[in-house]
Parts: sequence; C-alpha cells; structure tokens
Amino acid sequence: MPSAQVARLPSGLPPANAGTRVFELHAHRSLTAAGARRLVLIVAAGTFAVAGFFTAYGFWPVLIFAALEVLALQWALNASMRSGNVSETITITPDHVTIEHREDGNHRFAVFPRHWARVTLHAPLAALHPSRLMLESHGRACEVGRFLTEDERRSLAARLKQLVGNVNESPAL
Repeated sequence: MPSAQVARLPSGLPPANAGTRVFELHAHRSLTAAGARRLVLIVAAGTFAVAGFFTAYGFWPVLIFAALEVLALQWALNASMRSGNVSETITITPDHVTIEHREDGNHRFAVFPRHWARVTLHAPLAALHPSRLMLESHGRACEVGRFLTEDERRSLAARLKQLVGNVNESPAL
C-alpha cells in the first residue's frame, strides 16, 4: 500500500438545505486497475523470461519460484487496490453529526447529537504511529479519517471542532 494518501476535503459546501455541512473523504490511490494489470504483466514477462532461461539449462525449480513470485505480487496489488475503496461522509446538521463509513461491502453509520458531540485528536502512542481523530458522545466514539495523512487529519480536526463546537455548545453552521 502506498504510504502517502490524499483526501478531498471540501470546505463544507452546503447541499440543497442550508445549515448542513458535508465532508467527503476518499482514500487516494494513484495506481489504477489497468495500471496494476500492466505492472503484473511486465513483471511476469521479465520473471518468466529469466526463469525460462534457467529452466532451459536444467534448473527447473526456478520456474516454480517465478510463478510463486508473480502470484504474490498479484495478491499484494489486489489487497492494495481493495484498501483504496474506503470512503467516509461526515454530515453536520444543526442537530446531528452523522458519519457514514463505506469499505468493500461494509457500510457503517454513526449518529451523534451535535450538542453533546466532542471532536478529539488523540496523540500517537509511539513516534511513528498516526494520531487518531475521534468523534465522541455519550460514551460512544467513532474514528474518522484513518486513511488521511497527519496534516490532513489535523486540518479536518480543526474544521470539525469549529463546526461541532465543544460539549454543550452548538456554533452556527
């Protein structure tokens, strides 16, 4: 999986009804499905060309390891492409904060009353670990923006804190 991921963070453009802010978060993958297929074909051609050369001289086990290498590459690229299908929608209305998380057939919702919601950015436990952006209310918590970079997560946290406010506070949208 690529280490740098970018999300589109609209500045909270209101949809049809005023007083509502929507944030669409998408994991960014620079490699397309067609590009992944081309990459596997290029690597497979080179790998099997070398393996064929050695197989012609009697080193036939090289062919088995070449096939395993190409299969491992295919599996890794498929896993990476699947992880890029993650998206989240955060909708802030005057009454509620709704988080919709979509990932390969898994669709989750979390709804928090805006007046009692709290946005917190938890510091990482270790130096190279990412921070965690949480929306919390009434003992429940939901992590958002797990796939964002650290700067994007901080920017989103500041914007959400501005729109959601503190507990017992509902700033104007």
